[in-house]
Amino acid sequence: MADSPYPLSAKRTIAAKNSKTPLVRGWKDIEPFVKSPQKAARAILVYGPDNGLMKERVRTMGKTIVADLHDPFNVTVLDADDLIADTARLADEARAMSMMGGARLIRIENGADKIAPILRDYLEDPSADNLVIIEAGELGPRSALRGLFEKSKNAAAVPCYVEDERGISTIIRQMLSESGYTAQGDAVTWLAANIAGDRARARSEIEKLILYMGGSGGTVMLADAQAACGEAGTADFDELVYAVAGARREAALSTFNKLIEEGIPAVTILRTLQNHFRKLHYTQCAIEQGASVESAMKALQPPIFFKLEQPFKAQLQRWNKPRLQTVLGRLADLEAQTKRSGTPVDTLCAQAILSLSAA
Repeated sequence: MADSPYPLSAKRTIAAKNSKTPLVRGWKDIEPFVKSPQKAARAILVYGPDNGLMKERVRTMGKTIVADLHDPFNVTVLDADDLIADTARLADEARAMSMMGGARLIRIENGADKIAPILRDYLEDPSADNLVIIEAGELGPRSALRGLFEKSKNAAAVPCYVEDERGISTIIRQMLSESGYTAQGDAVTWLAANIAGDRARARSEIEKLILYMGGSGGTVMLADAQAACGEAGTADFDELVYAVAGARREAALSTFNKLIEEGIPAVTILRTLQNHFRKLHYTQCAIEQGASVESAMKALQPPIFFKLEQPFKAQLQRWNKPRLQTVLGRLADLEAQTKRSGTPVDTLCAQAILSLSAA
């Protein structure tokens, strides 16, 4: 239904040096690579707006090298500024031998384009045993650091983009299953809509739910999810998107401000809006092809939460296909603007929300 948010999608395979196949070719390669990084990757760039997902993937990959990520003998943590201050520091740390034996892990935090030349030099002759992992935030397609890692034959780039409701639903079911629980469909749908935005936040809310259930196993019902994670919905994404698409201007702006105050990145909010308007667009297309409103809505994955079915139907009356196409184009352009340095992201998002909710 919606395009994958990952920049390394199957639609754009990246050419590596000397026509070698990239180590991470598309979004389907990401999870297998994270669980078991290829030996050929001597340095790995982990980047994107989902900081919780980034930290989680760094931990997973780091533990394939060292058992304890806080081991002072086998783990070195540097800041990007440390490399700028001493350009030989990376090579020295990466080629140092472990006092206790085995491979070492070098983590570089706050990665940015300014360290791209240092990494380029290092990748000319990297350590065959020790692994370098660089953590970075959002990096645009023109980023020198991202481009270096996407094209290098001995490095890999792992994007960490905000997961949609379907991706969060998978995490919910997985974590509940590991603790001996199953979940009612409406409970999963409600949770996915209310805890999306950051992997760390999502896991925290699911862990809260598991504690609430008491650890005895069983089925998680909608009432359980709402009782345990109700605070997650006080300024949730559903409230925002239904206020925007339902022309409730004051409610839309108020909810947007609450989400920003809670630390939700503006790009997460934009993608949530895009996802909702895509659902409206998909449903309108299905109706245009002869499907009933009910059957078109049932085809959506994940399904519309039952309490929101009537508001969604009302929005289908308000938003026709041409208007939805215009909105989706505008939101895509706005997301592209947010990736430019110096852009007043929050202000642009607020203006767009006011404009859309007044339509």
